Amino acid sequence: MQKDINIGLYIREELRRQGRSVVWLAQQLNTNRMACYRMFHGNSIDTKLLLRISIILDKNFFKLYCLCFEENRAAETNMR
Repeated sequence: MQKDINIGLYIREELRRQGRSVVWLAQQLNTNRMACYRMFHGNSIDTKLLLRISIILDKNFFKLYCLCFEENRAAETNMR
């Protein structure tokens, strides 16, 4: 079974970990907080936006996808 990433959840958790508000992130992204809330509930995100968020929060969210790829690849190999 293929694993998936809920990237919005990871972004929201990092924002909380840093003690930052949704309003703060929305200001950094030049958007509104409702757009951020929609992003938190999404399972996917545009890579350009993810890069901006990674820079703003100083956290490489792309690593999550690399780990997911490796886990899915290993699981697929074990199934053969």
